[in-house]
Amino acid sequence: MNAGIKRDHLRFKQIVKGKIKQNLKKYITQGELIGRQGKDYVSIPINQIDLPRFQFGQKQGGGVGQGEGGPGTPMGQGEGDQPQAGNTEGQHSLDVDVTLQELADMLGEELELPRIQPKGSGAISTQRHKYSGINNVGPNSLRHTKRTYKQALRRQIITGMYNPEDPVIVPIKSDFRYRTWKNVTKPENNAVIIYMMDVSGSMGDEQKEIVRTESFWIDTWLRSQYNDLAIRYIIHDAAAREVDQETFYHTRESGGTLISSAYKLCLEILEKEYPASEWNIYALHFSDGDNWSGEDTKICVDLLKQELLPRCNQFCYGQVESRYGSGQFIKDLGENFKDEERLVTSKIESKEAIYRSLKEFLGKGK
Repeated sequence: MNAGIKRDHLRFKQIVKGKIKQNLKKYITQGELIGRQGKDYVSIPINQIDLPRFQFGQKQGGGVGQGEGGPGTPMGQGEGDQPQAGNTEGQHSLDVDVTLQELADMLGEELELPRIQPKGSGAISTQRHKYSGINNVGPNSLRHTKRTYKQALRRQIITGMYNPEDPVIVPIKSDFRYRTWKNVTKPENNAVIIYMMDVSGSMGDEQKEIVRTESFWIDTWLRSQYNDLAIRYIIHDAAAREVDQETFYHTRESGGTLISSAYKLCLEILEKEYPASEWNIYALHFSDGDNWSGEDTKICVDLLKQELLPRCNQFCYGQVESRYGSGQFIKDLGENFKDEERLVTSKIESKEAIYRSLKEFLGKGK
């Protein structure tokens, strides 16, 4: 790719990213990117970008082809009325692949999100290879070509074999040099998200779609902040169980609601697999605010105060509005945790509220 084409290509990418940024709020609230997500990229449909095209000038005038005929004369074998082309320009749509990191950066700029400062110094460690030196023995795959030829040149000069008029350098076995490596222990700041959702009869498909959309953007942001991100899913009505992602977003039960069942299972998972000294922990609970009784709410408050909040970087409660839900639970949390920064609550009345809710959940940089 020559310099001019490369410059034009980069400029076009900047224009595309500018279009995405302009419409990011629409993408956030509508959730249309979820089905287009790959492992590292998201395919984004961009409208109203003029694609390059040929344009014929008026130099020759006339029509198409040669021979007799005038404007309006039918072409080809057909007779009678011919279908006419429209005279309005169509809408151009272009699917653009954007990395999840680029999407996270756009989200951070749009919502003015602070970078997360992970707690601790990274107690989880990984072993990595670091090339640290040169040796005269080793496998061919680690042969250092530049150092090999420098050694060959040095040998030929010392022995008088080097001819500046005919500077041919031929390495011999003793000239070969190889990279050496050692294992390096590197600390990493890893994180786990535990999603919890009420799937009782009062939580319908619309509420679950809001949760799914908001979770996508939370995942995207946290993945950009940590080396590795583990995700676990818990659903509950009167009882809680751990499920996979597909089941999490598509299960609906008809029973009552005991929120404490989810908090107890969350605590069990954290105690067994994610010690707070080694993991940055995020717990997110979505519900319509109904709970079976005030007694169960008291159990939830105690679990949060004594067990969950001390372990978590942040505990988020999102109350998704439902015509069947009382909405009481967010009020109870507000009364019991007025000055607790690690607990963040948000009312999500509709898809349009996702934008504000993300800012509330992610805006503290925890």
